[in-house]
Amino acid sequence: MSVFLRCTLIIFLSIFSWAPSVYCAQTSGCSGIEESKSKYLAANRYNEFVEFLDNFKDKDKVDPLCLNYYKAQTRYLQLEYLEEKQSWDDYFANGNNYRQQLEQNAQKVVDQADAANPLRPKARLLLWQFHYGQQDAFVQASLDDLVSDLGAYAKIKSDPELIKNVADALLAVEEKTKARQIYKLYVDQLVAGTMTDAKLKSQAAGFYKEGNLELAQAVYNIYIERISKTPAPEKLIQELFEIASLFVYKQTGFYDMAYAEDIYAKIEKLGGKDAFNQAAIYLRAFNLEKLKDYKGAQKLYLQLIQLYPDTKYFDEAVYKIAMIEAYALANINEARKYFEILAAKTVFSPQVISSLYQLGLLAQWEGNLVKAQEYYGLLLKNSADNHVSTAALVKDRLKEIEENKQLDYNLKTFLDLSLKNENTLVEPGKAELRSSGYLLDKNQKAVISSLVAMPQSGCNQVDLQYLWSGDLGGENPAVTDGSFQCAYSDAGTKTINIVIISPAGAIDRFFIMVDVY
Repeated sequence: MSVFLRCTLIIFLSIFSWAPSVYCAQTSGCSGIEESKSKYLAANRYNEFVEFLDNFKDKDKVDPLCLNYYKAQTRYLQLEYLEEKQSWDDYFANGNNYRQQLEQNAQKVVDQADAANPLRPKARLLLWQFHYGQQDAFVQASLDDLVSDLGAYAKIKSDPELIKNVADALLAVEEKTKARQIYKLYVDQLVAGTMTDAKLKSQAAGFYKEGNLELAQAVYNIYIERISKTPAPEKLIQELFEIASLFVYKQTGFYDMAYAEDIYAKIEKLGGKDAFNQAAIYLRAFNLEKLKDYKGAQKLYLQLIQLYPDTKYFDEAVYKIAMIEAYALANINEARKYFEILAAKTVFSPQVISSLYQLGLLAQWEGNLVKAQEYYGLLLKNSADNHVSTAALVKDRLKEIEENKQLDYNLKTFLDLSLKNENTLVEPGKAELRSSGYLLDKNQKAVISSLVAMPQSGCNQVDLQYLWSGDLGGENPAVTDGSFQCAYSDAGTKTINIVIISPAGAIDRFFIMVDVY
């Protein structure tokens, strides 16, 4: 098979790889057809069911829109089934005919149904799902039509089940903006009656427990809007903190760091900085850091150590301020100042040990090898069995100095791109680095993954190299590995770095901090 044909086949097979559920609730006037559909499709008798619809005996007793809708839906489900079972003979021989019937019958429903008919938004949903699967030129237009028709329908009829189903379908493929818009319609219909504030809050909590964060947030937003009208800001702030605590980053459970920060911003607007105690400042800073809003996190970590110099989070906050200064802001002098605050301490926490390593690393990168050896030596002198991974990094650096070698290539490349004033990145902002967990227990496995948004041409992917450095948990991922699995045997803030290289040069560089307890 030629390269062109192989590429064509890959693309064609991927068209229907997404198989969302189709809304199948009974519609007024279609209940008899729904019952027949269940019998035929339970045995995968799709063609027979379409034939049954074409020759429906009592056509004068059923809405013709029902017949058209179920023909379209049946062909959609049939294509989905053929792909799932890899029944390629039927798929390739008759697929175009099935798709044509799907579009024609769904479009008849759209053209003939009025705005108050539930079949109209259901047909719109079917058409959007079809075009989304095809990834053709009609995806966005069909999505806009779906949202528009559903909005018009929601103004006329109360049908929260249909509305929620559409929102769920959108959310399933990460159409979050549109999903939120539709969930808002759903919530509006839920609360159109006499739902109390307490009931509304309970509904939101229920959706959160189910893991439907988009819907939970839609309900919480209406709840917040309601309680914001009360003249008791202290009570409102307390409620907001409670909601934020659900969505803030945590080791287990559901979270949405961006939504948590939205709530924290509301709290600050209501009560100012004084509304946040020590724990709340730390939690917000930590959440922003894991959201990779490093400037926002640094600002709050600074606030924390200034307001609470005796905080138990002092070493962690100072270390992270220094790391952000160095590797996010390229401000070596400021970074060194905060690293030295920790290096001067006589109690050697993991962050103190890591600060000594960072001071040595910066000195080594600048060519001050004598100073680098001093910091490395001080670290080894004061590191214990619970600082094994950092001590191992130091031994690698000392070996480089003793053998008159350059810094590890991956590490030097990251430092050059992070600390030099000139920016030589080809596509900054195209890459991201993620961990499956940012709060880890000792020896807990984590997957570190890079995400790169690069254009592709046909079947040809851009060849990328991944230069990993930092604390990799003893692992040594290859230059072709876009992800790897690791675990850490000792506590502390672990930093993972990456530089992503394309044939055109360094695309981007990134770092994340993972905390091990």
